[in-house]
Amino acid sequence: MEYSPVLAVATALIEIWAGVWTLRGPGRKHILRTAAVMLFLLAGYQIAEAVLCTLSPTSTAIPQLAFIIVTCLPPLGLVLAAQLSSPEARWMRITAFTMLSAGMAIVIWIAVDGRFVSDSVCNVVYARYAHPVPRIRFYGWYYWLGLFGIVIFSFLGRRSSDSALSQRQLDLLLFGTLGFIVPAVITTRYIAPAEGALPSVLCHFALILALFVIALVRVERRSDSRS
Repeated sequence: MEYSPVLAVATALIEIWAGVWTLRGPGRKHILRTAAVMLFLLAGYQIAEAVLCTLSPTSTAIPQLAFIIVTCLPPLGLVLAAQLSSPEARWMRITAFTMLSAGMAIVIWIAVDGRFVSDSVCNVVYARYAHPVPRIRFYGWYYWLGLFGIVIFSFLGRRSSDSALSQRQLDLLLFGTLGFIVPAVITTRYIAPAEGALPSVLCHFALILALFVIALVRVERRSDSRS
């Protein structure tokens, strides 16, 4: 079926608006900056996919760009979880920035490796990418380690936190992360047309994460206005 960019464009507009709104309001700046960058990266993937599937379907550079954009999302989620923990755990911070450094190295790898994405096929509202097996297997381990790390960091940070504000925000990050991972995996596992399109489906369902991040920022803003 012919690809429609409507979902990707609408999602990108919501995420861009949310990122700008996050940066322009009160709150702890380091938390707001991390949340805003996550929102902008999510929007960037949607834009890249829409351009690929409507304007440049044979491009090899745009699929690379799409994966570059989302590579830093898992470690940024770890950074955000570490920042929200109160008291902030040193081991979380070290792990998060180690993961972020690994993400930067993978960004460079994807940028210089023209064979990282060997093919892309657009269908309805998502894109399916083909990769040489060793590359995507390594990337998959990195990406899923990061996503599950956000879940673990949020859960452990919430349990050890002595702040009601931190607990509530970590709950939002936890449920937002699970809220897009679980339906994306179910969709690609049990809906045949979406099989093999997990990266794209994950990024579309990540609108759920974006909404929870917006809620997290709202909590931050209300807390700042009361202090």
